[in-house]
Amino acid sequence: MTGNTKHRLFVALIVSLVVIGLQASAFGQGRGGGHGGGPPSGGGGMGRSSDTSGGRDMGRGNASDRSNGRSDTGMDRGRTANDNLKDADNDLRHHPGIANSLHVNANALRAAFQAALAKNPNLTFGQFVAATRLAHNLGGRHPNITRDAILAGLAAGKSIGQTLQDLGLGKGEAKESVKEAERENKQSRKD
Repeated sequence: MTGNTKHRLFVALIVSLVVIGLQASAFGQGRGGGHGGGPPSGGGGMGRSSDTSGGRDMGRGNASDRSNGRSDTGMDRGRTANDNLKDADNDLRHHPGIANSLHVNANALRAAFQAALAKNPNLTFGQFVAATRLAHNLGGRHPNITRDAILAGLAAGKSIGQTLQDLGLGKGEAKESVKEAERENKQSRKD
């Protein structure tokens, strides 16, 4: 395995753990075992921790401070990925024609999107669908145009059109291909 692959696997593992942690945290909120929630009885809670510890509450910010903000960045990436996955779930629920038009079932499309989010948590479901559609439409004539290649371009900060040009399409053909994918996506949302 190359160093780049190890790094990607490590990042994917961290993002996955953050997403799982956020989901577990959200699931547990408001579940006081039937006791109404809120801080524990006895006047404890976060506001009292400084008093109890004699002012030694430095641990609250330690993770962020010691990692120079990297833990905050990881949590933000996980939050963004989780929000994008929720948006995809809503989109698939309200527009089942999206998956049908791509000749896959909604669960397979959702799983593929979730895997792509591990590499690029800023990826939107619309971008993922467009990349899938473009790879399907163009891949027969241009074998190097794959969903993964398009997603890699997006992860590098390029637009879909720029990525298609980098993969060998002329500017006009790339522009028309993107427009066609947008038309197909709009139609699939109506079905």
